[in-house]
Amino acid sequence: MSVEIKPVLAFQDNYIWFVRRNGGPWVVIDPGEAGPAEAALGDEAPAAILLTHHHGDHVGGVAALKQRYDVPVYGPSDVAGVDHPLKGGDEVSLAGLTFRVLATPGHTLDHLCYALDGQTPALFSGDTLFSGGSGRLFEGSAEQLFASFRQFDDLLDKTLLCPGHEYTQGNLKFIASLGRKTPALEARMAEVAALREEGQPSVPVPLGVERQTNPFLMAKTPEELARLRKQKDQF
Repeated sequence: MSVEIKPVLAFQDNYIWFVRRNGGPWVVIDPGEAGPAEAALGDEAPAAILLTHHHGDHVGGVAALKQRYDVPVYGPSDVAGVDHPLKGGDEVSLAGLTFRVLATPGHTLDHLCYALDGQTPALFSGDTLFSGGSGRLFEGSAEQLFASFRQFDDLLDKTLLCPGHEYTQGNLKFIASLGRKTPALEARMAEVAALREEGQPSVPVPLGVERQTNPFLMAKTPEELARLRKQKDQF
């Protein structure tokens, strides 16, 4: 199975994720803005839209895409435009791709992440987990976010983390400010600096890299995660 995954930039730092198998129709994840998605799709209708949560910068393009392409929309039941509601523990098969649905409250209470297994495993993490960081706790608690992260523990190190924003450089600067520089962190900082200098995305990134560099993911307790989140919010 040949799986293609690509990020499409929306607004200033949002990513709309496109994934497909063997050159088939795209599954579009979190189209916060219709224009960039339409530019990437052209006249080719996507197989489906997947949504992680209800924030406007992740769902703002759904209505226009539904109108143009008559595409089914999957996601949390409380999100406008969703006609195929999902919940944690579900599996959904779209255009030859099977996504496991993970309920991941923390950033929002309705947040879902999507794990794609197979030869090219991937985690579409929305605003739950970023490269080098985590989502802000707008609705949920650190305890919920910590429990959400534990659902990622059984994912392979080669799983490609596909988050909803290009926040990596700022996140890595925060980690460095904690005095936590390690060879793995320094290598990641150099890699990201080179990518961003060339105007390239810093993601996807293997989950194994995050397990060596991301203090939010490495936090041992909800209390440690809460302290980190407070420090980051003040950074």
